[in-house]
Amino acid sequence: MTETPVPKLITSLAVPTIISMLVTGIYNTADTYFVGKISTEATAAVGLVFTVMALIQAIGFFCGHGSGNYLSRMLGAGNLKEANETAATGFALALLIGTAVAVLGNLKAESLAIMLGAGESTMGDTLAYMRIILLGAPFMMGQFVINNQLRFQGSAIYSMIGLMCGAVVNIFLDPLLILTFHLGTMGAAIATVSGQVISFFVLLAGSMRGENIRLLPSNVHLNAHYLKEIINGGIPSLFRQGLAAIATLLLNHAAGRLGGDAAIAGMSVTTRILMMMASALIGFGQGFQPVCSYNYGAGLKTRVREGFYFCVRYGTLFLIVLSTISFIHAPAIIGWFRDDPKVIETGTVALRAQALSLPLLATTTMVNMMLQSMGKGVKASITASARNGIFFVPMILLLPSLFGLFGVQIAQAVADVLSLLLAVPLGVSELVKMREDVK
Repeated sequence: MTETPVPKLITSLAVPTIISMLVTGIYNTADTYFVGKISTEATAAVGLVFTVMALIQAIGFFCGHGSGNYLSRMLGAGNLKEANETAATGFALALLIGTAVAVLGNLKAESLAIMLGAGESTMGDTLAYMRIILLGAPFMMGQFVINNQLRFQGSAIYSMIGLMCGAVVNIFLDPLLILTFHLGTMGAAIATVSGQVISFFVLLAGSMRGENIRLLPSNVHLNAHYLKEIINGGIPSLFRQGLAAIATLLLNHAAGRLGGDAAIAGMSVTTRILMMMASALIGFGQGFQPVCSYNYGAGLKTRVREGFYFCVRYGTLFLIVLSTISFIHAPAIIGWFRDDPKVIETGTVALRAQALSLPLLATTTMVNMMLQSMGKGVKASITASARNGIFFVPMILLLPSLFGLFGVQIAQAVADVLSLLLAVPLGVSELVKMREDVK
């Protein structure tokens, strides 16, 4: 962590995390693809429930990044006791919250479906999909925590194996349950949760191997000290992912109001495609995070700066390639998920708009990850909130009233541009400070 050349170190850690994040992207797109073979209404229903899945993921990343950031810094400082206790506490916290979400969510499922924007045509599919997804909340949150903790220990290969096992199960069960047994959106939900449960247990087994930290009940300490550290390190992820849930909710309401189920389906497909592309970038950045937090904790700030610039440079080049492909082949990409002219029309415009702003995400994402890994909670929370909150919420409320459905389609791209303008000065201020500290 402190001696291997930074580019080589980040690349070695990033390869399994990129694969892991692509696998997570498959979780988010497989259901949409196979449900798209049923109807536009079923595709819209899965898109509506994505708000709930984003919230579950937000809490999982909150506990995982919060505990992972701190345990990595403690490992860098040689404090093994606090590293062990932080890991166990973050895991236990996720299981407790996940259980509460599963119970309360199912008790209020119908009210929740209405709040998500389900109408008469989508209510049945929405409830069938959402109830099962909610039951899997403890396993989803728990596996997100173990996955992130393994990464922050430099054991990204175990993380990759765990997620890949779940993805294989999900991809195998989706066509079997949806197309063969005709279980519809319920089958899609069963496939997703089954994959998450498998990932949970494989990752848990991985945490017990090698020099990885064991998640022992005796190390659980839900006290003010550890909760404070988890909150400080995890709140940016909660803001980022939680605001993504709110953004999806507002997006679905605006799309449904202006274009009906077809517009919801088109925007849902576009969102899943963008998540798939961004997941590779996030995986690259997650290879940087343990390097950043470990070396920052060890006082090697030159290595932190070198890693940041390395990731921004190659992340931007990668996204330029993806954005070019997406812009040119947008109709075919949308049509692959749902062969409905109205869905393709809506999704094509949205995908091309977001393709134009996609390369900007490299800088915005790496600034956020650097600040979070360094324990700069306030700045990291601001940058994490920008894309899906500070800028997107006003855009999704304002632009549709000015431009109709086109305003819905371009809202995220406009928010991405504004997010970059906010992230750059916040990141530069810390980079300059580290340079002065080195001098």
